[in-house]
Amino acid sequence: MNEVLIGTALDDKVRIYCLNSTNLVEKTRLLHDLWPTASAALGRVESVVAIMASLLKGDDEKIVVSINGGGPIGTILVEAKGNGDIRGFVSNNEVYLKYDNSDKLAVGLAVGTDGYLSVSRNMGLKESFTSKVKLQTGEIGDDFAYYFAVSEQTLSVVSVGVLVDVDYSIKAAGGLLIQLLPNHTEETIVQVEELLKRLKPISSLIDEGYSSEEIMNDLFDDVKILGKKEIRWNCDCSKERFRAALATLDVSDLKEMIKEDHGAHIKCEFCNSEYEFNEDDLKNIVEFKSGF
Repeated sequence: MNEVLIGTALDDKVRIYCLNSTNLVEKTRLLHDLWPTASAALGRVESVVAIMASLLKGDDEKIVVSINGGGPIGTILVEAKGNGDIRGFVSNNEVYLKYDNSDKLAVGLAVGTDGYLSVSRNMGLKESFTSKVKLQTGEIGDDFAYYFAVSEQTLSVVSVGVLVDVDYSIKAAGGLLIQLLPNHTEETIVQVEELLKRLKPISSLIDEGYSSEEIMNDLFDDVKILGKKEIRWNCDCSKERFRAALATLDVSDLKEMIKEDHGAHIKCEFCNSEYEFNEDDLKNIVEFKSGF
């Protein structure tokens, strides 16, 4: 089970979110046949987005994060809803890069820095609210910390990591977000800075068997657990949803599809499910649109 554990510490001056996302990232890896660096990049983004989604109030509220830094991995896209559902994909699943003379996966090189981190929030209103920041390192954690500081004016520590085994399976994955609350003091900042000096990679802690609560209690002496939020991989695509998407096309485009392709073949990028629409299906959509 993947759960975001939420708490406060330092006299309620910081809020903490901790997530063991190993099962989530492994399911994503299997679904998309991810190579190690692609697993690390997508898994890091999924971990942070899952934490961000734990703050959503309504089940249908949604966060969509898109990252493209011009690197070989292409676009990373992750979507999470208030009900705990999350799904994601990368443009190029076959990326395996390491830094020179190191076994560390080169996520920054795979993602690149010539681009943006974009966050779109759909809170059930007519329009989504979107903000974006320039990528800083492409390592994901640094980029989200910069996003929180610039777009949400919240000083944050973001630790995300994915350990990949020799058989490409996910040994451990997780995320840790520490945010200073508005009532923080200079002393709070110093305390958090001191904490950073001894903070081990979150994926290493998870691999060593630490639970989210144990990780929190190891970092702070006065942790108060506020609650937890279950996260699960789920794709809600369906033929009806794609039918509705086709209905947004111009009639001329639909008629061209009928004439040239005799139908439409659509593949969901999130879960790889495939849907077929024959000529009659498309003609019915054209008739429906022509009736307005």
